[in-house]
Amino acid sequence: MGGKEMKRIKDMVGQRYGRWTVLEKAGRDKHKNILWLCRCECGQERVVWGGSLRRGSSKGCRSCAARERTTTHGESGTRLYDVWYSMRYRCGNKNASRYKNYGGRGIKVCPEWRKDFVVFMDWALNNGYKKGLSIDRIDNDGNYEPSNCRWATVKQQNRNARFNRHIAINGVTKSLCEWAEVAGISRKTLQWRVNNGWHPGCLLNKPKAA
Repeated sequence: MGGKEMKRIKDMVGQRYGRWTVLEKAGRDKHKNILWLCRCECGQERVVWGGSLRRGSSKGCRSCAARERTTTHGESGTRLYDVWYSMRYRCGNKNASRYKNYGGRGIKVCPEWRKDFVVFMDWALNNGYKKGLSIDRIDNDGNYEPSNCRWATVKQQNRNARFNRHIAINGVTKSLCEWAEVAGISRKTLQWRVNNGWHPGCLLNKPKAA
């Protein structure tokens, strides 16, 4: 190995390139390009091609690059970002108007979502997120976390809302929203009938025309 190449190799160890710090030489690839073991600011270590470091085409690990793309490409203004922000706000800010129904009831956002929008975004895009859907907790007393969340329409969310009572009619149990759909009446009408003690057999009767 020539003196110039040796000097270049020694000079790269300990140098910073973007978020990377070069730790040591890690051999060569099949094209005999020099590889370097680097540590990102976040702590992850990866083997990186020397040319990528010098040209600036590799500035850090993929996770950090994804976060940078999120900021660079304006994800902070997207609806999905707003969903993420609102979820954290109503669970973690006591001044939020809806805090009493979320954080006030002990509902939390799981650490991996709370700390990192990109992690939440990856989950959303891989689990059915699309325009017109909102995040819905399967168990309304449970937290915002991958195992307890799905993407649902407003109608589906209303069926799952904690204020949506379930009643049994002729041995079949459904939510008020579902019974209202079956009968072709409004949920408010059905709620009023239940609150006023109507007999179960009459609950689904359609209002008489005036």
